[in-house]
Amino acid sequence: MSSGGFPPIVQGGERVVLFDGLCKLCNGWARFLIRHDRRRLFRLASAQSAQGQAMLAWFDLPLERFDTLAYIEGRQLYVRSDAVLRILGQLDWPWRALGLLRICPRRLRDWLYDRVAQNRYTLFGRYDRCTVPDADHTGRFLHD
Repeated sequence: MSSGGFPPIVQGGERVVLFDGLCKLCNGWARFLIRHDRRRLFRLASAQSAQGQAMLAWFDLPLERFDTLAYIEGRQLYVRSDAVLRILGQLDWPWRALGLLRICPRRLRDWLYDRVAQNRYTLFGRYDRCTVPDADHTGRFLHD
């Protein structure tokens, strides 16, 4: 990780969700956030985009094989179940209540997360290329 400052593209206080743009489950998660993030707290970026790649490199995360959801809040990086629960905890009710699952041991949460992440293409499918954001998603993606 680079010393000091914010990751590329991220402004102070901005929240960015990095997801696998080829994964149908991950794209479903992005659509879920767009639908339920009524306060527009989160910006989205696919890990395959130039912006996503720059942020992954800044945090020394793998550029080729991206197996986790990454959530960036200012200078802080959250991955795996911590990322999901941190995001859910900032949405409106009833989704915010799911953030309380942080009381479960991280080892158990991450073990479950990893099982889904490792099998996501088999279970949910894969796109041949990243999908393009819809017109009504203006401003939600870093790479509009």
